[in-house]
Amino acid sequence: MNQTEEITQEVETVVVGAGPAGTAAATVLARHGREVLLIDKAGFPRDKCCGDGLTTLALRELEKLGFDPLLQRSWKVVRKVLLRSPSGTERSFPLPDGAGYHAAVVPRTDLDSALLDLATSQGARAKLGFTLRRVEPNSSTIDVLVEENAGGTKQRIRATNLIAADGMWSPVRKSLGLNSTNYFGEWHALRQYFQNVDGRAAEDLFVWFEADLLPGYVWSFPLPGGRSNVGFGIHRGAQHQVGEMKQLWHELLGRSHISGALGSAAVAEAPAKTWPIPARIGRSPLSGPHTMFVGDAAAATDAMTGEGIGQALLTGRLAAQAIIEHHDPTEHYAKSVRQELIADDRMSRALIPMLARPWATRGALWLSGSTAWTRRNFARWMFEDYPRALLVTPRRWHRQMFSNHAAFQQHRRSQP
Repeated sequence: MNQTEEITQEVETVVVGAGPAGTAAATVLARHGREVLLIDKAGFPRDKCCGDGLTTLALRELEKLGFDPLLQRSWKVVRKVLLRSPSGTERSFPLPDGAGYHAAVVPRTDLDSALLDLATSQGARAKLGFTLRRVEPNSSTIDVLVEENAGGTKQRIRATNLIAADGMWSPVRKSLGLNSTNYFGEWHALRQYFQNVDGRAAEDLFVWFEADLLPGYVWSFPLPGGRSNVGFGIHRGAQHQVGEMKQLWHELLGRSHISGALGSAAVAEAPAKTWPIPARIGRSPLSGPHTMFVGDAAAATDAMTGEGIGQALLTGRLAAQAIIEHHDPTEHYAKSVRQELIADDRMSRALIPMLARPWATRGALWLSGSTAWTRRNFARWMFEDYPRALLVTPRRWHRQMFSNHAAFQQHRRSQP
């Protein structure tokens, strides 16, 4: 058998993409005794452009997977959020104190590697360094053709189910002929890591609503050891173009309230990186022949903030549950995703035009900061502690809907 000869392998479920969405699906399936194979073109650990922030939604999904944050040395718990209005007014929004976590920050290099380890520890198999070439649906199965990056060995893997967790420009979706044309995402973001951060950004999470970026924003997310993930996002169609971002970044870093928060000793670790963010859940395909799209491949990102780790974990889990619970999972998966996320996406989209106006953003931040109750609950709503569209979806109403428990209550550790 020569190096390029196709090898046939059969497996119940193939997951293409070993990011949070793919590993969440693989972990749930393997834990239920199902046969699952993870495929990724990269070797791990590998970097992934991201803000590295974990919302309460993401933390709860990680907890359901059995993820242990205490094993992550780069894990940083967030206790309060500092928001700066377009007028220059800064307000502190504390997250609820007590047991558990409502927000945290961890580099994707570490998070994704830990999630891959979790999936394989449960029995999932991983095939890293293999690039997807195409998929070929059959009547009751789907063939996944991959090629090893080093050596060119080709393999044909036959699966009953395929979970595509392969990003915004999903090769699986392209191979199935389901691609959207001329789509570049709702958001585009830039990220740069800083070290020797000795200002307030070493401990606190900052979001700056700059009048010339709205509805975009600048962030600084703290990491252990005096490091921070700093960046900004712009909404496509707003006043700035993607091509201007790196030049604009230098100007933003020179603004006194941003440089002051980082401190005089802060230095960039490496060049800034940019990436597109899809946020059109329900308007991109959620399923295809024997296939379910999850995470960025399903454009499952918060349209208002561009955050997507929580949605990736959620869609991955829902895909796995559909396989476990239903003979024909694709239809049930699409229905469950719509039920979980469509109303919140519509709410976020409705708010974006308002947040593009400086006066509206100033007013919203002023109202949200007017009392201790509004400050606490606005911070929780911002970090997806409860759904965006909670107030207009009566099916979600219950007596404790504003007092959900934090994630990882049993894991709380002392952090400033």
